[in-house]
Amino acid sequence: MKPYQLILPILLGASCLQAHAADDALKRTTDVLCLVPDATALGVAIAKHDTEGLKQLGLSTATCLAVNYGLELCIHKKRPDGTGNHAFPSTHTAVAFNGSTYLMKRYGWQWGVPAYVVSSFVAWGRVHTDRHDWWDVLGGAAIGAGSAFIFTRPFVKDVEVTISPTTFGDRAYGLTATIQF
Repeated sequence: MKPYQLILPILLGASCLQAHAADDALKRTTDVLCLVPDATALGVAIAKHDTEGLKQLGLSTATCLAVNYGLELCIHKKRPDGTGNHAFPSTHTAVAFNGSTYLMKRYGWQWGVPAYVVSSFVAWGRVHTDRHDWWDVLGGAAIGAGSAFIFTRPFVKDVEVTISPTTFGDRAYGLTATIQF
């Protein structure tokens, strides 16, 4: 037997084990990263003393999870890897997109765009590791984003409105309004 005939099956087996280990690492990574947008949203709201934002985040997250788990109980779709029958919708993706949409709508694109990158990676990772199909993560993303859209309003800090009487010559009178934000 020639050496390459022995080495080739060993290398192929090792590469398969490496790919399996990479998929396990990616699965664990998406398990953690799905919480990053919501945790960031929580941290930003606390740092800005945004109690209204905290309420909005709580309502959107609770709605997201209630709808997601309700659908999982009603729809018994098997996972592509065969590990269970709660594939639709993807909870990981729903939670990630809930936080991202909250950050985008409440605090702007500077917070939203990086969060959407993380959420998109979570969705891709769930499909790549065969935990979900594309429609599972699309359903989860729609539930998460939709929940945040329903409850989240843009953050406005310290808006001052001044209204003062004004005269325009001898005959015209009115009010002048100034808004400072």
